[in-house]
Amino acid sequence: MTATNVLRPTAEVQYAEELAALAAADDKHRPPHWKLSPQAVVRYVLGGTLPDGTVISPKYVGDRRLVEVAVGTLVTDRALLLVGVPGTAKSWLSEHLAAAISGNSTLIVQGTAGTSEEAVRYGWNYARLIAEGPSEAALVPSPIMRAMRLGTVARIEELTRMPSEVQDSLITVLSEKALPVPELNFQVQAVPGFTIIGTANDRDRGVNQMSSALARRFNTVVLPPPSTEDAEVEIVSQRAAQLGRALELPAEPPALDEVRRVVRIFRELRNGSTVDGRTQVKKPSGSLSTAEAISVVTSGMALAAHFGDGRLGADELAAGLLGAVIKDRVSDTAAWQEYLEAVVKERKEWRDLYRACRELDPA
Repeated sequence: MTATNVLRPTAEVQYAEELAALAAADDKHRPPHWKLSPQAVVRYVLGGTLPDGTVISPKYVGDRRLVEVAVGTLVTDRALLLVGVPGTAKSWLSEHLAAAISGNSTLIVQGTAGTSEEAVRYGWNYARLIAEGPSEAALVPSPIMRAMRLGTVARIEELTRMPSEVQDSLITVLSEKALPVPELNFQVQAVPGFTIIGTANDRDRGVNQMSSALARRFNTVVLPPPSTEDAEVEIVSQRAAQLGRALELPAEPPALDEVRRVVRIFRELRNGSTVDGRTQVKKPSGSLSTAEAISVVTSGMALAAHFGDGRLGADELAAGLLGAVIKDRVSDTAAWQEYLEAVVKERKEWRDLYRACRELDPA
């Protein structure tokens, strides 16, 4: 696949030129089976300019030390667990780390309540199993087993959504670096370079809490929400522009003023007070994450492109804001209406947004 014939190319395809340039300029030590040195991986994630003038775009906007700790963990024999509230780029960061380290971010186990042990360990081709009996040819390796054989990074999304007994099937893999196959009387032993990056949602804490035995085998890095409004505006602007190009939207890149309005609304509702601290507001039930802000801006760009003049404005933002804020019809509607009257209406420069939101009033 190339970056032009799929809707959402993987990181190693979309940023192949940057990864190649980094590899060519990388003269630091590379751990076994790593495509880049740890220093180059951090540069790929955070962005920068190479000596030959190649610009590496930032993939993650946040604390450099957090990224260094994450990469440093993956150099050791410990797995990495990225934890944070929804929308803090856990999956995004894990994908880019896997792409930079292994050149392959597609060895993924998606954690759900229905994830079985086969998804973590291995399964069977039952047609061959019945016809030939247990054999290695009938074995269907999981993404974890394939990563062990290749010496690459495997990813587990939403680890704490998996049942506890499925989670604990990772203990032997992480401690012994081996995956027993008792039916065939052998075990798969991990090649150097193998590791696991897991993600977990703070809001799922207690759903299927990790056992202490499993938790000890992960080094946990907590990804916080963007610390400042400017940082969140930068993230939303960058990702919305990228999505606009990927979707070939015939619209202008989102204006910073419009992005800032969305970000400020989300941050004020998340925090329960206005940016100046003078007005307290009700918090909605949803997370109002940075990812949702990106979605609001992107959907507004689509409306502007196909049903407007191509410029993102209040009319295009209003519908997306309502959909993002109002998850519970009763409590969230009350919180949103209070915010409209107490905050949005009082800001003269936001009168157009107040009008557009009132025209879509769900009450």
